[in-house]
Amino acid sequence: MLDEFIRTALQEDIQDGDHSSLACVPEDAISTAFLLIKEKGVLAGMQVAQRICEIYDPNLVLKAKLKDGAPVEFGQVAFILEGSARSILAIERLLLNCMQHMSGIATQTAYYVSLIAGTNCTLLDTRKTTPGMRILDKYAVKIGGGANHRFGLYDMIMLKDNHIDYAGGLGPALQRTKAYQESKKLDLKVEVEVRSMDELKELLSLPFDYHRVMLDNFTPKDLKAALQLIPQGIETEASGGITSETIRSYAETGVQYISVGALTHSVKALDMSLKAQL
Repeated sequence: MLDEFIRTALQEDIQDGDHSSLACVPEDAISTAFLLIKEKGVLAGMQVAQRICEIYDPNLVLKAKLKDGAPVEFGQVAFILEGSARSILAIERLLLNCMQHMSGIATQTAYYVSLIAGTNCTLLDTRKTTPGMRILDKYAVKIGGGANHRFGLYDMIMLKDNHIDYAGGLGPALQRTKAYQESKKLDLKVEVEVRSMDELKELLSLPFDYHRVMLDNFTPKDLKAALQLIPQGIETEASGGITSETIRSYAETGVQYISVGALTHSVKALDMSLKAQL
């Protein structure tokens, strides 16, 4: 999946040639460049950078100076790149796009993780990722100290508000889900979203199995009360409108997981640049 992403991104950018480099840089020019960190944060994407080099030009040599997950500050060098000047120029933007984006996510995730330190709560990402870059986004979350929720629509059954409404309610949704898994010989984990205390009570009264309850848009006070009703053995997750200002109060309720879309859907890229070393 990563290789496919890289090849698609290279084709998108280069097409029939990097004409700027082809026009003025000698074919046999051998050069060196370094990745300069220009902002405080958490580094992510070193393995991706290495793979970009291997796919585009196996003769490029990337010498890592830092590792994924390292705290970084202005002025540090993440890696030195040696090889064909034309190759370095051709992959420069893809290297930067991936590493800036991933480092931004890792930095944001590490910040949110620090806000719930000392609780027993785990920070989760969501599917609110950049199309085509989910593998990078979710890897960056893990580098930042968070955990991945489901990767896509295929690896977990998650009955959210629209599923439940379209199915005709919680009961029909869970009944059909059970029948579907049996007919397809599947054993996927099932998570069910509830939007109120009344929906939670209805869910708990139904004779169906599920492994996690998502409590959506509950206040910390209501969440704490809801957790008292949920039997041990059923995982709990809070989601919906949780910010850096409120996440601590949610984590202190005792909920096991908190999912935050802001880890990936609107994150600021970490500033860095690739500099020619003359």
